[in-house]
Amino acid sequence: MPPMLPDFSNSVKLKYVKLGYHYLVDHIITLMLVPVMVGIVVEIVRLGPDELLNLWNSVHFDLIQVLCSSFSVIFIATVYFMSKPRCIYLVDYACYKPPVTCRVPFATFMEHSRLILSNNPKSVEFQMRILERSGLGEETCLPPAIHYIPPKPTMEAARGEAEVVIFSAMDSLFEKTGLKPKDIDILIVNCSLFSPTPSLSAMVINKYKLRSNIKSFNLSGMGCSAGLISIDLARDLLQVHPNSNAVVVSTEIITPNYYQGKERAMLLPNCLFRMGGAAILLSNRNSERWRAKYRLVHVVRTHKGADDKAYRCVFEEEDKEGKVGINLSKDLMAIAGEALKSNITTIGPLVLPASEQLLFLLTLIGRKIFNPKWKPYIPDFKMAFEHFCIHAGGRAVIDELQKNLQLSAEHVEASRMTLHKFGNTSSSSLWYEMNYIESKGRMKKGDRIWQIAFGSGFKCNSAVWKCNRTIKTPTGGPWDDCIDRYPVHIPEVVKL
Repeated sequence: MPPMLPDFSNSVKLKYVKLGYHYLVDHIITLMLVPVMVGIVVEIVRLGPDELLNLWNSVHFDLIQVLCSSFSVIFIATVYFMSKPRCIYLVDYACYKPPVTCRVPFATFMEHSRLILSNNPKSVEFQMRILERSGLGEETCLPPAIHYIPPKPTMEAARGEAEVVIFSAMDSLFEKTGLKPKDIDILIVNCSLFSPTPSLSAMVINKYKLRSNIKSFNLSGMGCSAGLISIDLARDLLQVHPNSNAVVVSTEIITPNYYQGKERAMLLPNCLFRMGGAAILLSNRNSERWRAKYRLVHVVRTHKGADDKAYRCVFEEEDKEGKVGINLSKDLMAIAGEALKSNITTIGPLVLPASEQLLFLLTLIGRKIFNPKWKPYIPDFKMAFEHFCIHAGGRAVIDELQKNLQLSAEHVEASRMTLHKFGNTSSSSLWYEMNYIESKGRMKKGDRIWQIAFGSGFKCNSAVWKCNRTIKTPTGGPWDDCIDRYPVHIPEVVKL
């Protein structure tokens, strides 16, 4: 029997060859400058002090030339520092933790479904199959109005949910940061499906008696990626307004959006979406840089709304009986993949090391010139980021991104555990994931974090943060009483 060939793909030597290649390419300029600097030092030593003194004396300085040179240096430095974008710091954030009275175990959810849809057992069975494979746990929460049989999605109940979620997150943020309401210069609230009059941002202003000259914004209809759109808007405003604080509130109000019809594509959100919200404090004040947790590095937004399929893949509409719900298309994952590809194409050159960009370029040239059947090179984003916060939209979303980005189980742990513990909390899910990583004590100074979110329209948005300081395990957060139990094993199917 012929001898077995070694497995080169898992070879230790091949691993070190790859590491050597990355080190060489990423530090090529340094490696080229070292021999130049050594040559200069050797030449200085060879000349000796007398020769160097004679060389200095032979140089003649003209006063006008010196003044002009000095002025030019000062002018260029002034223009550079004035045109340099302001640093945006994330001082701290707070996530809403629903009370245990709002919990919806699987048995409770299915019992309510059987009672509400008593005339349609097939829809009940469909919801059970979805729930079994959803990745959600037994501790996710729905607002009080949905606990009634039948549910009571009144305007009063929806406002009540909004007040509890938003005010609880804001109160927690004030307590953690010492921020006073009068210190808020910019307020941005995003909630996709509940847009009352007066707006939710006006509700916050009324509650905390914010200043009359506050710059307030209320974003609606922008889906689960609206949280990063709010961060992008806050960044742009903080570039224009110096010495300012911005508070971003991200949430989704479930009460008025619980579908009570029979269409399967519209029943899906009932199984996934749960209560949640977050309040984030951003600032461009230099005094905040020392206590801020993170610094915003990049925000990249991708919108595929020009394509009809992408535009309609998450669509609010009425069913045949006139009941309003969110219709999720079967093409959703394929469209999300295309949006992610466009987003990665933009963000890759901004964050990937030179070695990865060179490999991608060489593979691209090889496919164009030599063989189109060559497998495209997928950049290793693990070399650009230490942590990944993938929108906990559902198990399929996390699985697909883990596969496409070649991430390990630990890289997607925060997303899976957030989905299990809290469900899909829409735009706020990224902050529950960030808090999970902090609660595990994994966030160190200099770590880079990639937040990825998807939303209706269809959109894929990314934010890149850099950790400003090693973060101690937070207390009083949404994971405070259960972090020791996580991670937990999540089976492929939970039999109900």
